[in-house]
Amino acid sequence: MELESIYETDRVAGFISGRGFRRVALQFPDELLKDSTRIVAALHEKLRSFNQLHTGSNGDAKDVRLYVMADTTYGNCCVDEVGASHVNADCVIHYGHTCFSPTSTLPAFFVLGKASLNVPLCAQKLCEYTIKAGKPILVLYGLEYAHAITEIKASVGTQSCFKLEICYADTISPVITPSETFSSMNGQPELIDGQCANGCTPEENNAPYRIGGLTWSLPVGHRMEDYLLFYVGSDDSAFANILMTYNTCEIVRYDATEDLLVNDFSQQKRILKRRYFLIEKAKDASIIGILVGTLGVAGYLHMIHQMKDLIIQAGKKAYTFVMGRPNPAKLANFPECDVFIYVSCAQTALLDSKEFLAPVITPFEAMIAFGRGSEWTGAYVTEFRDLITSSPMEVKDRSEARFSFIQGGYVEDFEQQDVEEDVEDGVSALVNITEKALRVRDKDSQTLMNGTAKSGAEYFAARSFHGLDIHTENNFPEPFLIGKSGRASGYKNETTE
Repeated sequence: MELESIYETDRVAGFISGRGFRRVALQFPDELLKDSTRIVAALHEKLRSFNQLHTGSNGDAKDVRLYVMADTTYGNCCVDEVGASHVNADCVIHYGHTCFSPTSTLPAFFVLGKASLNVPLCAQKLCEYTIKAGKPILVLYGLEYAHAITEIKASVGTQSCFKLEICYADTISPVITPSETFSSMNGQPELIDGQCANGCTPEENNAPYRIGGLTWSLPVGHRMEDYLLFYVGSDDSAFANILMTYNTCEIVRYDATEDLLVNDFSQQKRILKRRYFLIEKAKDASIIGILVGTLGVAGYLHMIHQMKDLIIQAGKKAYTFVMGRPNPAKLANFPECDVFIYVSCAQTALLDSKEFLAPVITPFEAMIAFGRGSEWTGAYVTEFRDLITSSPMEVKDRSEARFSFIQGGYVEDFEQQDVEEDVEDGVSALVNITEKALRVRDKDSQTLMNGTAKSGAEYFAARSFHGLDIHTENNFPEPFLIGKSGRASGYKNETTE
């Protein structure tokens, strides 16, 4: 019974039977694969009972094929529509942690799971911090704790802090249908991550907020900055998404596994500083790679085209890469790229690229780096679907030199070359590109620096191997000896008997 309760086999079987699906893909993260066989057996039994109830026969669910999927191509939190298409599945049942990103082609049912929680202690901590804060509270939580929110409400209502304003977020429907969640006209849902499709704030439209499967509404005239966010859950990607999106709010997190409060988020400021640094590095980039981090989230193709247009209008070169989950070894195969743009769901967009050869930024950061008059006000958008626009993007004016904080001087970007002129005389165009790439300039004698290679071909034309640098101007002996001199059969420092 515990297995059926945690994995909601009754609701899943009712979803499959009620909609008449015959080929169903069951998507499991690695940590839940151990229960997959028992879940399949329980679902077959439930489907047989539903069939017997509706048809009056002995019940036979063999015509419903269940396929277990694991080792997803991209993040576990997104629905793997690519894997489901390999078996021609009619729908996907997603188990475990999810980002609730809308699907492109297949309906999905999300089974959130039920993590254990000390409800009385959590309610006590919530009331204590509510009285201490002296401001209204908005309770957010990890989806695995959604089952305990009703008990927390009841427990808080019996304590002395019930007179203070406490708002609770609700979970959205676990059923996602592409036609219901994604508009084919402009590529935007009605509201994602605190932004409306028309660009206004929810309080202006009296619309609900929505992020990571949670939704809530605030009274008219109230702002998110007026509330203290009380988060119940672990320090995972879902919490990081909330932390970055509402970075102006005071936030405290209740760790359910340790039963303690955490309110020190100084690391958040360091993350924001690093993201701003990556934006400045992206401004100096000439060759940009677009990493496709999803093939199922609705609107991803539209965002890729929008990023391409933005890069080309900025006078830079764009390459698109589809490689599954990126890692330093994969991206090191493309050293010509100065920066990568990662198009993925909101909970996997913030890729820590400290160990990567080139930085990895988000579409939001790319729009600030390449957009005309774009300045970072502190607000941060992790959901790329909030950035999808139907009108072409305006880019910065490249007719004048700009100041680079990374290089410490004014930089003149390469001018946009006319493709038709290159086609007319391919040989002369290649010569010009090579000469420009091999041109050596003394940066110490210049106040204006030119940009770097503009395409992959130009980068490889200029690349060469220099070996070890010998500092001839230094007359002091080296503190250590590198290598040996002489022949391999007998080096000079070796003595022969």
